[in-house]
Amino acid sequence: MNGDRKRVAITGIGLVTPIGIGTELYWKQLTAGVSGARLIESFDASFNRVRIGAEVTGFDPSDWLEYKDARRFDRVGHLAVAASDLALNDQGIEGLDRSEMATVISAALGGTATAVQNIEARAAGRNASPLFIPMTMANFAASAVAFRHKLGGPSYAPLSACSSSADAVGQGYRMIRDGYAESALVGGAEAAMSPVVLSGFTSMRALSARNDDPKGAGRPFAADRDGFVLGEGAGMLVLESLESARARGVHVYAEICGYGQVVDTHHVTAPRADGACAAKAMRLALREAGAEPEQVGYINAHGTGTILSDPAETKAVHTALGAHARSVAISSTKPMTGHMLGATGAVEAATCALAIDRGQLPPTINHTVPDPECDLDYVPNVARSANVELALSNSIAFGGHNVTLAFRRPADEEN
Repeated sequence: MNGDRKRVAITGIGLVTPIGIGTELYWKQLTAGVSGARLIESFDASFNRVRIGAEVTGFDPSDWLEYKDARRFDRVGHLAVAASDLALNDQGIEGLDRSEMATVISAALGGTATAVQNIEARAAGRNASPLFIPMTMANFAASAVAFRHKLGGPSYAPLSACSSSADAVGQGYRMIRDGYAESALVGGAEAAMSPVVLSGFTSMRALSARNDDPKGAGRPFAADRDGFVLGEGAGMLVLESLESARARGVHVYAEICGYGQVVDTHHVTAPRADGACAAKAMRLALREAGAEPEQVGYINAHGTGTILSDPAETKAVHTALGAHARSVAISSTKPMTGHMLGATGAVEAATCALAIDRGQLPPTINHTVPDPECDLDYVPNVARSANVELALSNSIAFGGHNVTLAFRRPADEEN
């Protein structure tokens, strides 16, 4: 690695998910294999062939926001603010300059509930709300969080569908690595649980239709998979240079050490069957990390449980890691969290950091019927203890976006 480049540490984690609010509850539920999928409660989904989702329950915006702001924010802003509070309060940011802290926060769809409400109002002859535009802007979560915490550094919202927050993490990492920022709050939020979005994904046949068994619905890499469960949530990470973290005396969960990003021009929604672009993203992340395939101990897979994506990702791992692929533990956490779209990459980045930090790998639940095309070690059904030195997180998105992030256990400065 270039000697002028800084090493980048994760020193704060904030999670708002369907299986728990806060890192400790999330990790407890995740490693226990608890699913957050259930019949949708936030609206009447009886019209739809798919009636299940992974919603964030027990969440009250007034616990995080003043009444005025709660009314002026779409739910995506509520979730983003809560996760940002948790991340910044994890170990505090004393010693970091808020006025220079970057804010890189994404949402794939943004304020969908507000958009639907205002479209319906206009169709009924009423005027749209004067807050309709700002509440539905793609950068609303990034703006709301920066305003709340008075973060005055570079700020923007990457948009790359379900890899958006993985890109947010990667871009924040590079800002610090290359000296454009000393610290950053990065991540993503999504609150797309609405009749329109549910109907759209259902029409694409991307969602599991196991309405009678929501907790068994997500089945990545299994022969009987039939799609993902739509989820919502938010994940935020505090990043800073390793030098800064050590000077402040805070715990480092993991270092981010690589970021691979490529586009697959094969199809707007379907991956290449050979997984070539996903493999390229993994190789690029490893190259940037200065690591060999044999060093990878864990992969948090994109693992949606769709018919085409899982075999393609399996082939990508074989291509990227070669003979070592069969020795790597791989899990998809989406059967538990649901697919949180623009929030997924950040939550799964946090999952990799926690797996390294705590020496435990979350399972791929509901994996009871193996698929011969998916022939790797998916940590089936039960969490596993493991000493992981290097982990990868894959995000594969509509539009052909492929992103891989690499994380390593913090090492001595001399190394």
